[in-house]
Amino acid sequence: MNHRRIPKRRAAMAGGAVVALVAAGVTLQTANASEEKPAFTVKQLSASAAGNLASTLGKDLGVDAAGAYYDADAKALVMNVVDEAAAESVRKAGGKARIVEHTLAELKTARQTLTERATIPGTSWATDPVTNKVVVTVDRTVKGANLTKLQEVVKGLGAKAELKKTAGEFKPFIAGGDAIHSGGGRCSLGFNVVKDGEPHFITAGHCGETGSEWSESAGGPAIGSMVDSQFPENDFALVKYSGDTEHPSAVDLYNGSTQEITKAGEATVGMQVSRSGSTTQVHEGEVTGLDATVNYGNGQIVNGLIQTTVCAEPGDSGGSLFAGDTAIGLTSGGSGDCSSGGETFFQPVTEALQVFGAEIG
Repeated sequence: MNHRRIPKRRAAMAGGAVVALVAAGVTLQTANASEEKPAFTVKQLSASAAGNLASTLGKDLGVDAAGAYYDADAKALVMNVVDEAAAESVRKAGGKARIVEHTLAELKTARQTLTERATIPGTSWATDPVTNKVVVTVDRTVKGANLTKLQEVVKGLGAKAELKKTAGEFKPFIAGGDAIHSGGGRCSLGFNVVKDGEPHFITAGHCGETGSEWSESAGGPAIGSMVDSQFPENDFALVKYSGDTEHPSAVDLYNGSTQEITKAGEATVGMQVSRSGSTTQVHEGEVTGLDATVNYGNGQIVNGLIQTTVCAEPGDSGGSLFAGDTAIGLTSGGSGDCSSGGETFFQPVTEALQVFGAEIG
């Protein structure tokens, strides 16, 4: 059908004619019926592929992007946007578009307000794309004036934030796939990596200091020395192997088998993940938040963490968070245990690799 612009006066007359015809019971086919929005197919994706698509769309949409998460049932990416034009771009790319109230910039401002006005030990906050809010969590140690102060700050943020409580206490899981030991205690090896052509492994930064030596058993011979440790703010460390210890790119599943690790990837909210650690071995759960800030107390504040429902206990620190053959995170800390559950936080592997100039291998 050909279309042409109609002068305003003629358009008004035409409009009047339409009203008259409808009143007379005549059914009209609308002139733009053939211009209805095309139906786009939602792509079925793996969680990692959905994360890659979310990253691409986030860059393309800029300020119109408002977060994303993975719908595990539909195997689809859900992308939050703030207007219909952005929603159309998401649909064209194969994702589900969801128009929400708050932009990422607004949620970032809310997080900054929490940082400036509510830096209290025993608290954490993370952006939750499912609720389009900043979810603030307090552990059992936050009481009295501190709790009242936090409640007032969260209330002042309106619909951009909500407050939750956890029964446990936030703390680094000091003590960790396979166990690694030093004079400071036991942790878990995260992932074997290669830096400058030499074998290394990464673990949690709170496990030890630069220069500390690590062994496979308590009091055993050293297999490597920690060449860089970053904690707080970050929570990752790099250990260089000093002997001929075998270092496959794999995670111990504690059932006589291993999971090969071939690459590192970003976490996506809704992603199903597994954790391997030397205290509680292998457990599974779901990513529930990104860019989380956790205040472990004593000035130990860590930013940019992955929040999950995977349980962990002391000794699991530094252990592997993975999805299939993809390395996702290093166990940092949390609350609860593997009997009662709780929240657990992980240092993103991709950041550690970038800082250290290393790669999975």
